[in-house]
Amino acid sequence: MFRYLLTNLQGRFLLIGTLFLVTGFLLLFAGHPANPYVFYLAIFFLGFFAAKAAVVDTLQNKSPNVDLLMILSALGASLIHYESEGAMLLFIFAAAEALEEFATGKSTKAIEELMGQVPTTAQLVKDNGDVIEVTTEELALGDRVVVARGAQLPIDGYVDRSVLVNEAALTGESIPVEKVSGEEAFAGTINEGNAFHLSVSKLSSETIFSNIIRMVDEAQNRPSQISKFIDRFESKYVITVLLAVPIFIAILYFQNQNFSEAFYRGMILLTVASPCALVASATPATLSAISHGAKNGVLFKGGAAMEELSRMDILFSDKTGTLTHGDFEVVAYEADEATIQEVVYMEQFSSHPIAQAIISAFPDIELDQVNQAESVEEVSGKGLRKGQLLVGKPAAFDEYSDPRQIRSKRQPGYTSVFVGRDQEIIGYFNLADQVRTESKEAVQAFKNSGVELVLLTGDNHEVAQKVAEEVGIEQFHADLSPEDKIKFVQESQAKDLSVGMIGDGINDAPALANAEIGIAMGSGSSIAMESSEVVIVQNDLNKLYDSYQLSHRLNRIILQNIIFSIGVIVSLIVLNIIGWLDLPLGVVFHEGSTILVILNGLRLLKRKD
Repeated sequence: MFRYLLTNLQGRFLLIGTLFLVTGFLLLFAGHPANPYVFYLAIFFLGFFAAKAAVVDTLQNKSPNVDLLMILSALGASLIHYESEGAMLLFIFAAAEALEEFATGKSTKAIEELMGQVPTTAQLVKDNGDVIEVTTEELALGDRVVVARGAQLPIDGYVDRSVLVNEAALTGESIPVEKVSGEEAFAGTINEGNAFHLSVSKLSSETIFSNIIRMVDEAQNRPSQISKFIDRFESKYVITVLLAVPIFIAILYFQNQNFSEAFYRGMILLTVASPCALVASATPATLSAISHGAKNGVLFKGGAAMEELSRMDILFSDKTGTLTHGDFEVVAYEADEATIQEVVYMEQFSSHPIAQAIISAFPDIELDQVNQAESVEEVSGKGLRKGQLLVGKPAAFDEYSDPRQIRSKRQPGYTSVFVGRDQEIIGYFNLADQVRTESKEAVQAFKNSGVELVLLTGDNHEVAQKVAEEVGIEQFHADLSPEDKIKFVQESQAKDLSVGMIGDGINDAPALANAEIGIAMGSGSSIAMESSEVVIVQNDLNKLYDSYQLSHRLNRIILQNIIFSIGVIVSLIVLNIIGWLDLPLGVVFHEGSTILVILNGLRLLKRKD
């Protein structure tokens, strides 16, 4: 904390002011007549930034804030020769402000740690074979970079051979993951095998790590609803206090108290009625919770996301890449060589795990005979189309003839992809996927907490039923298009339910955007992450449940802070009205409550076992 204070001007002013404050008390106890002047210096240094904030908000924004009350209290105390109390008031207030800034700094530490994990330079392989060092910002799509053994990957890209990569920085799993030729590896992960070449797949500003850093940074500027309410309440409350204090002084004066005593009691009211603790009830706690989530592999795009997560009634879940690993494997297929070439070429235009699985199943296939001048387009809810050739889910082929009896080749529990040309089914691929081991545990935990889970998938009924039974979800809907998923979200919203949606693909993005709380898996598409309020970096559904519990802890702590703050303010006002409170005690109890509220919020930085 001391080192933090030395690193910024506001902190240094606090330290200088504290030095003058201590000196002033030493002179006061020694009976030295210079002590008031030393306290004035303390008031200047301790109150400088509060006065600046008060002037800016009051004059520029036409919105008086709590800083104005503190400055007026200190100046008022000084006018009636209570310089030590005025200096002490500003000291505790400045210390509380510094503590809140420190809490904000703690919450941004996660960003700095993430940024420190990504190299800023890369070894670029030029066309003539020379290797030069360039910054990652200079890399373009398709550039080749060398990744040495033990080095961190500087950018997202496709590996040129089978390699071992440690993805602990992204997933929390320290066991190296094997990446086969053509598979994407991510910036910030570590090469634990031999050196390899990486073909750049994303610009430095678009990598998984870049998105994570940006989203955590943006989260701090998205306050929760309670924070917005407190901010709106603050200016109105301050105006009320500013009007109440002179009325209170006048009442005491006309009750035959001398002006000095009435003014003194008015300054006590100005001090203890200030909503310092109330203003600090939500923000430090929320930032601490966001920081906790980031350390735990879950990113929240602001306090509003945490607030909404705690209210979630129903959670719709995609299947592929969410409840399952999304690591598909082709287990059976039927198609001629030319058709396979066309399919592999077309699937290169899709980021879906099924597309990548089909590409990986035919690593040696030649694409020279494919007409690459013909464009490939994605047909929403169906698949990919290239001229008269359609590749996609079986439901898209209901109107197609089936002379080869392809429909009978589908196997229960497997995902099927059909190929059709000229309204005729000409081939198929059956693929298998594995359920994540943690999915069943997370599903049960949510059910025990009263959150209803529903599986929404574009896959066939048999696969959906198999996965739902395996993870313990009673309700599921299969063969859905992206538009169908939106309908389920909107139907639940019409019943006044707070809806969560979790997914990882481009096809999930519309539903994620429509839900009150959209949740994206970190390994998913950038569009899914952009459409979501929460991103699970480590692809572990248990992390989401931990965050669900964290959001409830945040709400409890904010409620504790609000009740405590209001209780202290009311108690001190009553004590002042009946004449049982002096300024030093009012300062200590009032500003002490602010510090306690901030410290209570900082508890969320700690992991709860």
